[in-house]
Amino acid sequence: MKNNPSIPLNEVLFGSADKKISRQISKLHGLGKIRKIAPRLYTSNLTDQNEVIIRRNIFEILKNLYPGAMISHRSAFEFEPTGAGHIFLTYKYTKKVEFPGITIRFLEGPGPVEGDHPFSGGLYISQQARAFLENLQLSKRPGPTSKTLTLPEVEEKLEQIVRINGEDELNRVRDRAWEISLKLDMGREFSALESIIGALLSAHETDVLTSPLAAARAFGFPYDPGRLDLFETLFRDLQNREFRNRPDKNLSVQSFRNVAFFESYFSNFIEGTQFELEEALQIIESNQPLPARDDDSHDILGTYKIVSSKQEMSVTPGSADDLLSILQARHRILMSARNDKKPGLFKDRNNVAGRTSFVDMNLVKGTLIKSFDLYQVLAHPFKKAVFMMFVISEVHPFLDGNGRVARIMMNAELVSGGQSKIIIPTVFRDDYMGVLRKLTRQGETGSYIRMLLRAYDFSETVHNNNIQEMRQYLENCNAFLEPAEGKLQF
Repeated sequence: MKNNPSIPLNEVLFGSADKKISRQISKLHGLGKIRKIAPRLYTSNLTDQNEVIIRRNIFEILKNLYPGAMISHRSAFEFEPTGAGHIFLTYKYTKKVEFPGITIRFLEGPGPVEGDHPFSGGLYISQQARAFLENLQLSKRPGPTSKTLTLPEVEEKLEQIVRINGEDELNRVRDRAWEISLKLDMGREFSALESIIGALLSAHETDVLTSPLAAARAFGFPYDPGRLDLFETLFRDLQNREFRNRPDKNLSVQSFRNVAFFESYFSNFIEGTQFELEEALQIIESNQPLPARDDDSHDILGTYKIVSSKQEMSVTPGSADDLLSILQARHRILMSARNDKKPGLFKDRNNVAGRTSFVDMNLVKGTLIKSFDLYQVLAHPFKKAVFMMFVISEVHPFLDGNGRVARIMMNAELVSGGQSKIIIPTVFRDDYMGVLRKLTRQGETGSYIRMLLRAYDFSETVHNNNIQEMRQYLENCNAFLEPAEGKLQF
């Protein structure tokens, strides 16, 4: 097969002892399609500076060059180089390795224990309790070259836990840290942690390679590095926050279905599939489309079929393959009446919205797979929901229905975690769309998170076994108004 220069390569490629891969790398290098930027490290990016490429792909590089290493100490919290460009990993030896723009500080120590998070198919990340112990180790050099956060920073993170999720959650961190300290001989660090927690609680009262495509598959599915950088930004922000639990109050079958109806209605309204409420109710109650609007009616039916099933909405991905299959299955149901939109199949042409170009069709699977590495580290259902919704919205993996699928995936995380769903009512549409654009274009994560928290504050108040009473409550909240007509009130 001839080389096809239009098929994308990963941004970083790695030298290999495998002769077939080595020959393919040499061929690509000879053709000028890749260049060498470090020992055993090549890039298909012929324009950006080495420092930029390495920083953007640092965890992919670490996974391939140092498999089994643990992102630890302050890096387990920060998940990015320090201000001095340092990343800290626990490994089988102590060593400092310099890359353009980044210094890798390997610290000899024990590998993963139960509860530490697999990451990116070759690395691990210290779990929260272990990271606290690591950050209480003695350090000779405070500041951006230190392996540990400062003591005030550690204390602030612990205080955030108790402030947001209460004493029980902080006690859970302490109990887990005690178990880890026994396994890793970190008694001194645990004593320090226990002292801080005690004070806080007291104060609380007070590889066959014949083409570039084959080469790309040998190194994993190609992905969009810019989007992964954006996802990492959101991931870091979420990791550094605590969110309270919001147990679902729609516990009866009828109440859950009532919320599902309005969730489906609003989610389709945002995308331009607009019905009068009585028409939408007729479609759902009869399970039959309106003759004059067959396709649009099926959009409502498809969305409702998914979101009204507690069993379906409790399914979340346990692997990257699960993520792909769940997405395709839900899209197949959602777009079942629109064969021109290829229900259940990832896009075969690129899509845009205004000035935003979404992920290239050749990079959809790889980008989703890479995003799963970050998703699986997040623990709280709200963090997973916020991250998942933005990933699907930003990748835009299908020809149509992406927004609805993104919101379905978001709420599945919440239902799976026993939490209230998030509804985006019509009156809140501009706020929702605006911060999504801002995050896409400016990397502004705070506004996005605050917007969803505001929607969540509203959504958890929506619960009733009587659909007409739920409707009246939503009307009182201005939920059905156009954004220019009023503000969300509750």
